Amino acid sequence: MSGTVEFERHDAEAVNSAKLRQPLYAARKKIFPKRASGSFRNFKWLVMAVTLGIYYLTPWIRWDRGPYAPDQAVLVDIANRRFYFFFIEIWPQEFFLVAGLLVMAGLGLFLITSTVGRAWCGYTCPQTVWVDLFLVVERAIEGDRNARIKLDQGPWTARKVALRIAKHAIWIAIAVATGGAWIFYFADAPTLLMNFVSGRAAPVAYITVAVLTATTYVFGGLMREQVCTYMCPWPRIQAAMLDEHSLTVTYNDWRGEPRTRGTKKAAALGLEAGDCVDCNACVVVCPMGIDIRDGQQLECITCALCIDACDSVMDKLGRERGLISYATLADYNANMAVATADGAHGIRPSLVRDDKGRSSDKVSHFHLKKLFRPRTFIYFGGWTLIGLLLVYGLMTRDRLELNVLHDRNPQYVVLSDGSIRNGYTIKLLNKIPEQRTVTVSLSELPGATMSVLGIDHEEGGSVTVALEPDRARSLKVYVRQPREEAKNPGTAQRLLFHVEDKSSLDAADYVTSFETPE
Repeated sequence: MSGTVEFERHDAEAVNSAKLRQPLYAARKKIFPKRASGSFRNFKWLVMAVTLGIYYLTPWIRWDRGPYAPDQAVLVDIANRRFYFFFIEIWPQEFFLVAGLLVMAGLGLFLITSTVGRAWCGYTCPQTVWVDLFLVVERAIEGDRNARIKLDQGPWTARKVALRIAKHAIWIAIAVATGGAWIFYFADAPTLLMNFVSGRAAPVAYITVAVLTATTYVFGGLMREQVCTYMCPWPRIQAAMLDEHSLTVTYNDWRGEPRTRGTKKAAALGLEAGDCVDCNACVVVCPMGIDIRDGQQLECITCALCIDACDSVMDKLGRERGLISYATLADYNANMAVATADGAHGIRPSLVRDDKGRSSDKVSHFHLKKLFRPRTFIYFGGWTLIGLLLVYGLMTRDRLELNVLHDRNPQYVVLSDGSIRNGYTIKLLNKIPEQRTVTVSLSELPGATMSVLGIDHEEGGSVTVALEPDRARSLKVYVRQPREEAKNPGTAQRLLFHVEDKSSLDAADYVTSFETPE
């Protein structure tokens, strides 16, 4: 390649370098990540826009459930003990559905980590998303890396004070919006907003917003990478999820070493020269302040911004991309064996290059099919199975439920005509947002009749009951059996309560006992 290639060298050292690991309780060194550009950075912009859009806008989406149910698409109605998610309504008795979703989330995290490493941390973790958002504000106000370093190290002038006030004011505004958006998931958003602004909202709403404002501001604006390094348990757990076929962000030193800033000079001296020109571009863009060339580190969130930075330098030098890339440990070891002749000597990049300076046919590259291995299938199979079970449970769940509680004291009463009476508390649950009329009947107890307290009806084997939409109704029911019909006196007899909505064909049964004296 003729002529002089211009690219920027950075005088930078990784704040969290593995070679300079800080002792416990050491003062934090500030990180000023440079803005990166490239495919991974664009993907992070997309993920940030989608996730923030979902979080801030979801409470304002409307969903018509009829006149007797809230019209907010996603609502955690604690007062009425309901969880609404578009067309799905979950009652407290159905919390197993939420538990199943949490298990699916856990298995999904295992699946993602075992295949593509800490992709959750690098792209979709709330801490990562809000730190990215705060960095956007910081760069817009204070400038890119060099300008921010100069400002931070400079004296406190009127300009510096103004810039810092503007930055922190916007950070606090974002934090308030974050806390405010959270409370809208627990009440009708437009109504709560009016009450909140006018000071008529419940105290817990203001407390929640204050707490979330403080945590968002402190974690996203002030602590940043420290949350991932010292507070989050996932970096310490992820090692159990990874194996030699998991994709991780990797510096391919079998190609980049030995590093040199003078390729032509090294060639003139007959020395081996790797592709790494020691420009530190990968260091200055890292939001965690590490040097990926030190190898895998606990702090790395695999955001892949170092890949974008390195690829841009390789493009300027006319060299092949991928000096830093997503790679598996198996491929890395195979390529290192080629570059060192199975450990016979140090790294010789010429062994992994062809005559044109490109990667030779001996170099192992990642293929999508390498992701399909037993561990991946196990995680995906478990995740899919739980999902199918949840769908089945959701599709087959009862929309009309019946619960019966037998009176304990007294268990039975002998009436003046000699008949035996037992008392029951029946709870009927109407799980649809529509008013309906059901018939409660009893069977399997010879000669039994029932009466319902508070409902005017003729004593018999059934009674018609009106149920309010999306509500539970309790009934006090007395069941009477003539003495001569009682079989095996002194023993409990089987009694079946049956409730049915003839219009929708929803029905439910409950088996209980009928006590008799000896």
